[in-house]
Amino acid sequence: MTDTIFAQIIRREIPADIVYQDELVTAFHDVQPQAPTHIIIAPNKPVATIADVTDADEPALGRMIRVAARLAEEASVDEAGYRLILNCRAHAGQEVFHVHMHLVGGRPLGRMLSDP
Repeated sequence: MTDTIFAQIIRREIPADIVYQDELVTAFHDVQPQAPTHIIIAPNKPVATIADVTDADEPALGRMIRVAARLAEEASVDEAGYRLILNCRAHAGQEVFHVHMHLVGGRPLGRMLSDP
């Protein structure tokens, strides 16, 4: 896998507004937010796509969800609701090939998918 911008952020080689980091995951504000709250949560270990996840990656993926819940509460979007998005490959719109989850909220998000 090539070195991604997310891997560089996790290693703190490039600046980002990091809101959480531990031994398994890192969370930071998206630079092109799609909602008032838009945080990226990624495993520290680079994995290209969800299809590439192995049993060894399960602790990091579980941590991503727990961190998302904590950050949603801190951002005060937990009561009204928020969305967690994981994209896998081109048709889903994956742009950075380092598994990551979007935490978005802070406004009504509408339907999950638009009609074809």
